[in-house]
Amino acid sequence: MVDEDISRRSIAITVKTAKLSARALAYVLASVGKKLSNHELPHGKMSVKKLMSHGAAASSIELSGDTALFDRVARKWNVDYAFYKTEPGKYLLFFKSNQADAMTACFAEYSKKVLRREKAEKLPIREQIEKAREAISKKERQRVKEREHER
Repeated sequence: MVDEDISRRSIAITVKTAKLSARALAYVLASVGKKLSNHELPHGKMSVKKLMSHGAAASSIELSGDTALFDRVARKWNVDYAFYKTEPGKYLLFFKSNQADAMTACFAEYSKKVLRREKAEKLPIREQIEKAREAISKKERQRVKEREHER
């Protein structure tokens, strides 16, 4: 298995020159480095087409909500993903199947943040009761005024 890993990571370079100097060798290594860096796969958020072109199987999950919040969490977990908008406010989230464990952890953290945000937006129960009382008293006042106009 180690031999397979080494052979997969190694490359062969042939140089045809009359005299191999340090400058020529440096030039060859720099050009090989540029070629290798151009063929790196992109990471993070990308288009669905680019994600599918990586050659790995992809899975999808429905997502409704804040995509910017998901972007922040996904960058932390270093997952490759793509959004596909199905309806206003609803998206299909595509990701590589081999990153399913990282995506599960990422999605769990995203869900916690969304729930915390919703919980923070809720009013305390006493304020909710006070608003309900005000709404009821406004209705009663309107009824009294309507009766006075009928006479």
